[in-house]
Amino acid sequence: MNYKKMEVENHEPNKGYLVPIIVAIALGAGIWVGTLFTPKITGGGNPIVENTNKFNTILELIEDKYVDTVNNDLLIESAIEGMIKKLDPHSAYIPPQDLEAVNEQLNGNFGGVGIRFLIHNDSLVATHVLAGSPSEKAGMMPGDRIIEIDDTTFTGWDIKNSDVQNYLKGEAGSDVKVKVYRKGEEKILKITRGSIPISSIDAAVMLDDEVGFIKLNSFTYNSANEFHSAAAQLKEKGMKKLIFDLRNNGGGLMSAATDIADEFLESGKLIVYTEGRKRPKEEYYSSSKGILEDTEVIILINSLSASASEIVAGAIQDNDRGLIMGRRSFGKGLVQDQSEFTDGSALRLTISRYYTPTGRSIQKPYGEDVDYESDYYDRYLSGELMNEDSIKKDESLKYITEGGRTVYGGGGIYPDQFVPNDTVGASYYLSDLYYKNVFNHFAIDVLDQKRESFNNFDAFKQHFQVSSTMFEKFIAYAGTLGVEEDPIDIVTSRSTIKNRIKAEIARHVWLENGYYLVYLQEDLDVQTALSKFHSGKSLFSEL
Repeated sequence: MNYKKMEVENHEPNKGYLVPIIVAIALGAGIWVGTLFTPKITGGGNPIVENTNKFNTILELIEDKYVDTVNNDLLIESAIEGMIKKLDPHSAYIPPQDLEAVNEQLNGNFGGVGIRFLIHNDSLVATHVLAGSPSEKAGMMPGDRIIEIDDTTFTGWDIKNSDVQNYLKGEAGSDVKVKVYRKGEEKILKITRGSIPISSIDAAVMLDDEVGFIKLNSFTYNSANEFHSAAAQLKEKGMKKLIFDLRNNGGGLMSAATDIADEFLESGKLIVYTEGRKRPKEEYYSSSKGILEDTEVIILINSLSASASEIVAGAIQDNDRGLIMGRRSFGKGLVQDQSEFTDGSALRLTISRYYTPTGRSIQKPYGEDVDYESDYYDRYLSGELMNEDSIKKDESLKYITEGGRTVYGGGGIYPDQFVPNDTVGASYYLSDLYYKNVFNHFAIDVLDQKRESFNNFDAFKQHFQVSSTMFEKFIAYAGTLGVEEDPIDIVTSRSTIKNRIKAEIARHVWLENGYYLVYLQEDLDVQTALSKFHSGKSLFSEL
């Protein structure tokens, strides 16, 4: 493929919200933003004797002469962490106590009972019982109060999520005894733990007769198969166009990204290539197996779409295969290899950079002179999240695709069509409702009284309305959870609050598909994408 590189500037916007929650969201995504793996490669190497001896000598001096008793293992781990921090933002040392949880996310499963729960009014509520799970087989139902686990009382004390996980998670095949309270009766259930899948698909639904919607939350070992299955099911329902939501998806396995991109591309198209100081250039091409090669696609991205998400968006964009919409992505173009040690710890070491088909490196700048962690907040302050004109582009990093589209490198994937961050209905009061999980708790109270009446989603979506009475009850209920009333904010956020109440009730009954079918009715990015599909024009017109 002959791609031309030209001089121009880098430009792109991102998604901003209220100042108090921006930093929290960005930091919360930091773990996933640091993951993008190639298959593990092992190799021998000669130890650097001088440095090894110096390090050991210092430890021995501390052991022999230091004024207080020290923990050598802690010193060694601290030294390793300090050394890795001098490399790049995404190389990392993972202590033994953290590795299992990290690997669970990538493996896409864990040993457990198969419920989602919420600590509600000092009791443990099973909000969802996964279909086919050990809990469903044992007879547990949504709304059950779990009052004992293995003879330990789970009411009347300050229960933490970690307490519940410590008791319910465990090796597949092991047993756990649970006592539940349901409609005035107590029942004892014996549950044999199983391997519980962690789905990377949040939702896969039809938004209308032709347009499907798939939201992917991460790239795990199972993601490509899950995506293929979801897409196949939507095609059976008549899908001809797809909105593929990669917003807030911090990445994961590169193999999952290339397999998913392959679904859209005809055979022989370059998806991505990698190259490093000790790694020769390696190219990844599409095959003929894709089931979405004739499906129009719009991919949604934002500031927290990173690594594997950017590989997919870059491949679709550079091959002129679909439209990228939203705000500039995170800008993580480094590939890590994970080496695990006998003590249960691991090292994630950056071994190469990845490049999109046109040759773009989308890794944003890093180093001692760059405040890497503040990038998201800087985008907010600059106005980039709201105004496309506020985005600065590097004139030396302009590329032209074979189809003649202009794309940019140097700090994330720049969307073909900018959509400003949606602040309609936003307020500090609404942020506090989210922070204190009020919608979730309120939905449980509603369903405790009338769960049986919610048995048909289409009827619910079309006819259920949050009445003024229910809205006022919600505001009063929020007050009991510590959300202070703000009359101006309540008026500002009224429509959004009603939408979220309805969406959360739908989530508790019809899981994530139900939630998103309600929630997306007020999602600016999705509604803009739908308008683009319904305009009757080519996706690439007016670009």
